Amino acid sequence: MQKEVKIFAPATVANVACGFDVLGFALNIPGDELRIAFNDSDSLELHNETPYELPLSPEKNVTAVALQSMLDALQSKQGFTITFLSKIMPGSGVGSSAASAAAGVFGANELLGRPFTRRQLVAFAMQGERVASGSAHADNVAPALMGGFTLIRSYTPLDIIPIPSPPVFATVVHPQIEVRTSDSRKILRQEVPIRKAVEQWGNVAGLVAGLFTSNYDLIGRSLHDVIVEPVRALLIPEFYAIKQAAMDAGALGCSISGSGPSIFALSRDEATAQKVAQAMRHGFDHVGIENHIFVSPVNKEGVRIF
Repeated sequence: MQKEVKIFAPATVANVACGFDVLGFALNIPGDELRIAFNDSDSLELHNETPYELPLSPEKNVTAVALQSMLDALQSKQGFTITFLSKIMPGSGVGSSAASAAAGVFGANELLGRPFTRRQLVAFAMQGERVASGSAHADNVAPALMGGFTLIRSYTPLDIIPIPSPPVFATVVHPQIEVRTSDSRKILRQEVPIRKAVEQWGNVAGLVAGLFTSNYDLIGRSLHDVIVEPVRALLIPEFYAIKQAAMDAGALGCSISGSGPSIFALSRDEATAQKVAQAMRHGFDHVGIENHIFVSPVNKEGVRIF
């Protein structure tokens, strides 16, 4: 029996403009890397080798909370040692906590002989997200575990639908500021005018239809968020200027990745995605905001052993 595995869990873009808490997709880079191994105790031991400060108490660490929920479902007392080797920058808006939670449950599941499918693991990983943001949402953990685009049709019961898609490339720029998911959720309006809701439903349906039918024009027309983006954009300096620069460079659409501050754009091909990257980088450089930028195809595999 294998006693140790190294896991890579990808970053993810949640919401995908119009799909607040129900749509997401996985990236190839960046990602979390961790090592998980059996230990002889009945507890979870955590070690951090990354440059970021992480909670190492099992009750406060997203990986440990997700893994413990899986062990509770199995009625298992098996202990594990988890070592964080590299980490997506916390608060970057590309699923840092989701990657950690997904990596933990996937790795332990592999060592235990795969008692759960990837889809079943989502429910456990969501418990880690609850620790991070106060809400057990799945729009990051589902694509992190399953790869590609995913739709959360329902949370009660949990119903996750993989969405086939044509080749698309994501450009993600992360301005070096931090926006905590818990804070960005607090500012959202609790009531939405019916006119705005109808417009948003149409965009979600259009985006899903565009992905299924490989209709790039429909994908582009549907990548619009009229409910969440206008509020969260206030937390991101130069957001609308960066968005316009991405669109001028040929992006299909551009919006906030998850709760921000990262901004994502989708393009038909890698050459366009690279042009979009240059435009977005220039927008932040112009105002002196340090930024990191990634160009990646949609990751169809999700979390994996490396």
